[in-house]
Amino acid sequence: MAGGGTQDWAARAADQVLAAAIPGKQLTVASGISPSGPIHLGNLREVMVPHAVAEELRSRGHDCRHLLSWDDYDRLRKVPAGLPAGFAEYIGRPLTAVPDPCGEHASWAEHFQTPFRAALADLGVAVTETSQSIRYAEGAYAGPTLLAMRRRAEIDAILARYRTLHRTGEPDEDYYPFKPYCPACGRDTTSVTAFDDESTHLAFDCACGHTGAGLLAEVAGKLVWKVDWPMRWAYEGVDFEAAGADHSSPGSSFTVGSQVVAEVFGGRPPAYLAYSFVGTSGSAKMSGSAGGAPTPADALEIMEPQLLRWLYGRRRPNQAITVAFDAEIGRLYDEWDALTRRVRAGSADEVELAAYTRASATSARTLPTTPVTVPFRTLASIVDVTTGDPAQLRRVLADLAPGDLADFRPRLDRAAAWVTTQVPAAERTRVRGGPDTELLASLGDADRHALKLLADGLAASWSLDGLTALVYGVPKLQLGLPLDTAPTPELKAAQRAFFVLVYRLLVGRDTGPRLPTLLLAVGADRVRTLLSS
Repeated sequence: MAGGGTQDWAARAADQVLAAAIPGKQLTVASGISPSGPIHLGNLREVMVPHAVAEELRSRGHDCRHLLSWDDYDRLRKVPAGLPAGFAEYIGRPLTAVPDPCGEHASWAEHFQTPFRAALADLGVAVTETSQSIRYAEGAYAGPTLLAMRRRAEIDAILARYRTLHRTGEPDEDYYPFKPYCPACGRDTTSVTAFDDESTHLAFDCACGHTGAGLLAEVAGKLVWKVDWPMRWAYEGVDFEAAGADHSSPGSSFTVGSQVVAEVFGGRPPAYLAYSFVGTSGSAKMSGSAGGAPTPADALEIMEPQLLRWLYGRRRPNQAITVAFDAEIGRLYDEWDALTRRVRAGSADEVELAAYTRASATSARTLPTTPVTVPFRTLASIVDVTTGDPAQLRRVLADLAPGDLADFRPRLDRAAAWVTTQVPAAERTRVRGGPDTELLASLGDADRHALKLLADGLAASWSLDGLTALVYGVPKLQLGLPLDTAPTPELKAAQRAFFVLVYRLLVGRDTGPRLPTLLLAVGADRVRTLLSS
């Protein structure tokens, strides 16, 4: 992907990074996530935007690391829905000091980090992880923290420029940018009461009643967010970062941080993109996070990694994204398949090609693909009708394309997962066990003739395209029309009535999977049995 003039957003961001880059310095793009609960698809954008920029920089031959900073030294603010309410006793403590709610990992933070790490691996996203709990504990930030405390008046003056009407714009003589964790109760319900710039002696009170004191470097705690973030830009040498739109408004974290990093820490703000909302359509299975938003692991159950990467890469960061868990998933797969065909035919435009390339491969590897491509909707219908029986799947898929079941994976597995987890039991397709003799006996000559045309034409039309032509052609023949007749209101009504009749005889309902797919999945012999009295 070439830079300079391209309309691709990642290429433009890379241009900005390189325009300000220090010669000879390793480039750093950064992401930050607080593992305070299930790490959802909105959080994933925090990683995927910098990932795309990092990949663009690497494609131009630059050494670039993607730093994922785990904000696991943040306080537990609330207990997410679906988790034990008793964990409210840990509110205010660092996430690494809260037990795993399921007792499987070392901490609350690790419980939510683990599945997210696995999802990143499936997506081909390579990151360099750093833990804020470890950084603070090992004293990595001791120097910057001391600097911030000594220059607290300057920081407060910057903050005062943006204070709301609820506070004056005057400096706060009691402002301290450091928040201790109480050694007695473990919470951050503390207030610094005094600090000596020379000795670095700090005193604080806690809401639990404890009074603490000690040298700054010996007191557990962290800088407040609007100071901590720019401190890390300077410490890590961050060249690019993205954040939600809420961090980008006047007086927000990025605005304030840009001034704090320059005026206090002697650094510079990174090139920056604000990203928009990630929504979902449909009701996703929540992977044990009842009441929470869907996670990347949830999405990867039904989406091939390339498709999920494409959803995040094809839109500019300031555009909203919708990740489909309902029937729209079929349309998304169709769009991806159409893009793949355009790329292979050489007809994709520059932006499409950039999005496709970014989705399909990284600088380290090409993501695995399904060898035999069958539309997702078709696979889902076949899984639905055959109830996932391997022998039946082999029979039906053999009629679509040559190959073993393995050649239809992983897409086949994603379709099966979608049917199993997202389609309500009441909406699943159940083929009748025998003919509906009462309905068949009530049919007139025209309907009987239509069913005979369908049954007699199965053998010669036994492919998806052939069956499509057959089911749309039967009403044309009955109306005395050539098979290439263009649709008319009268013809559409006749086709719809015919489809309803066939659905009722096959599945006992007025609708179902696409009729050609349904016929293929049911099998010619069984179809003939169900259509004849």
